Amino acid sequence: MIRIAKWIGAIVALLLLIVAIGLMTWEPFFAARGTAPEGDHTYTAEIIRDDFGVPHIYGRTDADVAYGVAIAHSEDDFTTLQDVVAMSRGRYGAIAGEEGAAVDYAYHLLDARGTAEREWGKLPADTRALLDAYAVGLNDYARDHPGEVKLGNLFPVNGVDIAAGFALRQPFFFGLDRYMGPLVAGDPLPPEYGPSLSGDSAKPPIDDAPRIMDHSAKTPEKTALARPLPMGEDAEFAGSNAFAVAPEKSGGPTILVSNSHQPWRGGVAWYELIVQSGEGWHYAGANFPGSPFPFLGHNENLGWTNTVNTPDMIDIYKLVLDDSGKRYRLDGKWYDLEATGITLPVRFGPFTLPIRRTVYRSVHGPVIKNDQGAFALRYGGIGSIGQLDAYYRLNKAKTYDEWHEILSRGQVPSTNFIYGDRQGNIAYIYNAAIPERQEGPDWRNVLPGDDSKLIWDRTVDYDSLPQYLNPASGWLMNANNTPFYAAGAGSDLPLDSVSPVMGVELKMTNRARRAWKLMSEANQLDSDTLMRIKYDMAYEDEGYIKRMMDDVRAIDPAAYPDLAEARKLMLEWDFTADNIGRSDAIALLMIKPYMAASYQKSAWPDAVEELRRSKDHLQKYFGRLTPPMSEVLRLRQGDVDLPLDGGSDTLRASTTWDIDDDGRLSVKHGDSFIMWIEWLNGKPVASRSIQPYGAAITRPGSPHFADQSTLFVQHRLKPVHFWRDDVIASAASRETVSSKR
Repeated sequence: MIRIAKWIGAIVALLLLIVAIGLMTWEPFFAARGTAPEGDHTYTAEIIRDDFGVPHIYGRTDADVAYGVAIAHSEDDFTTLQDVVAMSRGRYGAIAGEEGAAVDYAYHLLDARGTAEREWGKLPADTRALLDAYAVGLNDYARDHPGEVKLGNLFPVNGVDIAAGFALRQPFFFGLDRYMGPLVAGDPLPPEYGPSLSGDSAKPPIDDAPRIMDHSAKTPEKTALARPLPMGEDAEFAGSNAFAVAPEKSGGPTILVSNSHQPWRGGVAWYELIVQSGEGWHYAGANFPGSPFPFLGHNENLGWTNTVNTPDMIDIYKLVLDDSGKRYRLDGKWYDLEATGITLPVRFGPFTLPIRRTVYRSVHGPVIKNDQGAFALRYGGIGSIGQLDAYYRLNKAKTYDEWHEILSRGQVPSTNFIYGDRQGNIAYIYNAAIPERQEGPDWRNVLPGDDSKLIWDRTVDYDSLPQYLNPASGWLMNANNTPFYAAGAGSDLPLDSVSPVMGVELKMTNRARRAWKLMSEANQLDSDTLMRIKYDMAYEDEGYIKRMMDDVRAIDPAAYPDLAEARKLMLEWDFTADNIGRSDAIALLMIKPYMAASYQKSAWPDAVEELRRSKDHLQKYFGRLTPPMSEVLRLRQGDVDLPLDGGSDTLRASTTWDIDDDGRLSVKHGDSFIMWIEWLNGKPVASRSIQPYGAAITRPGSPHFADQSTLFVQHRLKPVHFWRDDVIASAASRETVSSKR
């Protein structure tokens, strides 16, 4: 019997070992192997890096350059590029576990692969060639550096894979995750953006107050699927600034300032590069991992930058299902709900588990089932990858008319564009694929899913979007605020210039209030004046800041004696985050939850709770309530540990942070890639830039891991070597890369 028991135990152990090995190794083998681009093309590029490691990529053709972009970016951050590729293949869960599986779920739900495959042939041949060349560059780097590849069978990839990544990520820039997460979790939905359509105020005043009237209500806890894409944790705090000044207002050059905030690491972190080809492509700016071209910056003649806008571009429909749950009703008829079984690879330690799920679609779009029913999502730009061609064309535009014509095609689904050029033109386009909706229904709430008249199939005409061209004030700005405050009194667009049905947001951020005020007050917006504005660290006593201070004043020190000192300190605050005032640190901690309530239209926080939380943090980690803010707020990258200034929602932005073990706030989102561009009459374009870390943010051994950090915390910019002679003079390294073997 003992012998039999041992034998059975050995068999069980063997079976467990087999299962364990299977769970560790199954995913790469069962994942569909990718294919390389067709054809036998040879790509050759020269990569010259300046003294900050910024790559300047040259090639005979645009495709050659795109190949070089992939190689250069891989040299600096192949780990993040692999994450993006895994997302575009629905395999990110095999790398990032549950968080990655949420991305993969979104990939299947939105049919990112199907969209890319259906739309690929509609892209012009040269755009497809660009994406294929970029894919070859990734494949070549992976082949030549097998030790860096962290997921088996991830390569090769092709242009369709690159396009699928765009199809996946774009909707989340205008807030699809804001609704997808709660729907997956079965939580209450947040209010939709745009003015109310309920009837009591068709054109409400500009206001950033929460819509929730019951201040005791609490925002639902975030779930594992609340952020289905790595847009960065705390994405609700995201923001950007943009400024454009005409020559008559600057006293000299056209000035364009790009200050687009993104997470400092990850799949949507900025990567600086300069590209130039023999086919007329010459551009300096920054892209995201997975893109063969910059998204913002400048060429010889013109430039632009972007800020996120939040019109109501998303509609949610509640479907009527039959008893089986497999059919939905539309106009009195029943239709099959499309159901597709998917397998999500989810990594848990050394194991990768196959988790089965089902994704659904109706004629409306993707469908999510929860305990409250079945809900369909429809959003602007659904089923399109036209932005891939649009950004490529914008890179090569030579005049405002040409640039504007490309943008007017409506292929870029969202984001504001702020523009400047060598001719002295400045412009602001509130760009968005806003659904063309009928008057009457309340588009700000969940819609009935059984009425086909509510399923829109086109977007509003481009000419109906808010737009500015050469305003009389001579300046333009946006800081994620309403487009109706952009150019100063007398130049701003009237509030009633667009229909409320379009859902154009009415919010004003603190950054917007400060920029609009300071630029309006300036007699001349020369470079020095504009630089002071860009690095402004003050708050206006308006909006959520006023609400916060009123709430603090209302705290009775007799009722809360433990908060008396902290309350007094807050009431002494000078409304800045400049590292000078003794109250700056505690104010910094207090502001973020109020800012979140304003941005997200959620319930105001409890001032007593927040003041106690802030007080306790400072006393626990710093032994007092008045440490210098610079001691609390830090830029940390490897061994680099530097003091930072600026706060959440100041023009000098230190927006969100991780709380480290020592209680310091390690900033991870805020001012990121900054580019200052000037065209002086009769002179070539000149620009400067800076990043928080460096060109190689995931390579600790690189000299460019954090070599820009000191300049960044000092509010200094480095030169952009746009012209080849300057590049050669500052070259730290040169290499030629080729796909020919």
